[in-house]
Amino acid sequence: MAETLLSKAYPLFNNRPFYVKSTLNPRGLIFHHHHHRQGLQTSDWYSNNSNRLSCKCDSKIRENNVSLMIEDEAWNLLKESIVYYCNNPIGTIAAANDPNTTTTLLNYDHIFIRDFIPSAIAFLLKGDYDIVKNFILHTLQLQSWEKTMDCHSPGQGLMPASFKVRTVPLELEGHDYATEDVLDPDFGEAAIGRVAPVDSGLWWIILLRAYGKSSGDLSVQERVDVQTGIKMILKLCLADGFDMFPTLLVTDGSCMIDRRMGIHGHPLEIQALFYSALLGAREMLTQEDASSADLLEALNNRLLALSFHIREYYWIDLRKLNEIYRYNTEEYSYEAVNKFNIYPDQIPSWLVEFMPSKGGYFIGNLQPAHMDFRFFSLGNLWSIVSSIATLDQSNAILDLIESKWSELVADMPLKICYPALEGQEWRIITGSDPKNTYALSLFATTDPPLSILHALTWFFVAALGLTTMEVLGQHYFGSLLWHL
Repeated sequence: MAETLLSKAYPLFNNRPFYVKSTLNPRGLIFHHHHHRQGLQTSDWYSNNSNRLSCKCDSKIRENNVSLMIEDEAWNLLKESIVYYCNNPIGTIAAANDPNTTTTLLNYDHIFIRDFIPSAIAFLLKGDYDIVKNFILHTLQLQSWEKTMDCHSPGQGLMPASFKVRTVPLELEGHDYATEDVLDPDFGEAAIGRVAPVDSGLWWIILLRAYGKSSGDLSVQERVDVQTGIKMILKLCLADGFDMFPTLLVTDGSCMIDRRMGIHGHPLEIQALFYSALLGAREMLTQEDASSADLLEALNNRLLALSFHIREYYWIDLRKLNEIYRYNTEEYSYEAVNKFNIYPDQIPSWLVEFMPSKGGYFIGNLQPAHMDFRFFSLGNLWSIVSSIATLDQSNAILDLIESKWSELVADMPLKICYPALEGQEWRIITGSDPKNTYALSLFATTDPPLSILHALTWFFVAALGLTTMEVLGQHYFGSLLWHL
C-alpha cells in the first residue's frame, strides 16, 4: 500500500531519492524511486533518524534546495501579510495584491476572522503568541460595536466577518500631519450580498482555547471582558427558536466563501464548528454566578444532543445508502425510521459510483425531505478534529479520501466540495454568480486561493494526527509538493 500511494504522490522524482523536511517533521523523510517493467514503483521510506541510513545522494542538498526553501518562502509571505495596529501586529490580510494587475482588492485587504485561523495556528506553533493575543482582544472589542442594517440590529454576540486598519488624520492644533489608527469592522452590512458571519464567533472561541493551551497563558481567557464575550456568543447560539433540531440554522453564504453554495439550513461545517466551540467554552467558562451555571447546563445538554444528531443522521456509508434506498415515506409515528421523510429518488446518480465499499462521510446538510449528499472537506475534517465524529467514523472518512483520491484531491491539495456544481444546477443554486463557478467557488481545479489551500492543509494534517492514517499523510504531502 505504501509503495502504491507514494508512486502516485511523487511522479516527478523518478530514479532519484527525494528528501522532505518541514517543521511538522524536522528529521525528514527520504523516498527512493526506481523503475520496473510494470511502471514506476517506490521503495519503502525510512525515517532519517539513525546513522544506518544510507543514501547515494547528498540529502543536505535536497534539504536546502527543497524543504527549507519552500518553508522559508512560506514564512516570508506570511510575515509580509501581517497588519499592524498602533505598531503592534494584529492579524494577516486575506489576500495580497498582485503588483502586475490593477484589479480592485475589494475587501481582500481586510483581516478575516476565519482566514486568520490557519495563520494563527502557524504563529502558535512557532511561539509567536503576541499577534494571536492581539487579534483575540481587539476582535473582542469589535463585538460590542453597534451594528445595524436598514434599522435592524442583530444579536449582541455577533463577531465581525472582517475588519480593516485605517489610518486617519488626527485633528490636533499644531500637528497638521498627525494620524491615528482605527479599526473598521464589517458585520455583513457592507459585505457583498450582505451576508452575516455565523462562523466568526465560533472560530474566535476555538482560537482563544488554542491560544491558552499553546502558550500556557490562561490570564486572557480569565479576563472579565473575555468571559463576557464568550457568554454573549453562547447566548446567541443557544437562544431558543422554532427549530426542533439541536443544529444551528443558518442562511446560505454565511460561512465558507460568503457566497451561495446551496448550504442554507444546517450545514455540516457550522455544526462541527459549533460543537468544537461549545467544548472549548465549557473548558474556559468560570462559574461565578447562577447565570454561568445555567449556561453551562444548557451547553452540556446541547453537546449531547448535537453529537447524537450528527453521528446518527448525517452519516452516510454503503450500509446507510442501502437503507435509504429501502426507506418507506410519509411515516407518521414516533417510531418512524425515515424521520426526515427522505425520498430515495433524491439520491444522486454520482453517489452510487462515489461510495466505496470501505469508508463513509458526513453529508453536507440535512433538512426535512432533503439530504445534501455532497462531500464537504472542511466539515468532515473538522468533525474529526472536534471529535464529533467517533473514532470509527474518523477512520472511515480518511478511508474514503484515500479510496477516492483522484476525485477529492487529484492534482491539488484538497477540494472544498465534491462534486462541483455545473449547468442549470449551478445557475439555480448560485444565482448565476460569475465569481462562484466550477473553477472559483468550489475550487475543483488546480488554482485555489492560497488561504483556502493553506486552511485545508492544516485541517487535514490535524485530522491525520488524530488517527493512524500515516501512509495517507505521506500521500497527501506528496500531492501538496507536486502542486507547489
